[in-house]
Amino acid sequence: MKFATWIDTLISEKGLDREHRFEIETDGFWGSHSIPLGVVIDAAKTATPAEQAQIKDIIVKIDFRNGDLMHFFAHLAKGLATQAEAA
Repeated sequence: MKFATWIDTLISEKGLDREHRFEIETDGFWGSHSIPLGVVIDAAKTATPAEQAQIKDIIVKIDFRNGDLMHFFAHLAKGLATQAEAA
């Protein structure tokens, strides 16, 4: 199954709200970022196939252990905020 289809199905089956916002603080110029889950998912869809495989592997492990996927998505959101500050 293609990664984009897989992650969309996962988000739907878990009932996660793509409009949920992660509030991220950085030390950069902008400082505060509000990033919707949908943006995090879309960024994951544009990642390299190797990065997508890593993301999928981590999500599967978290889900298998009944962990909170939103913690991982918050981690990815922080990476996006940090990347935006560096640009």
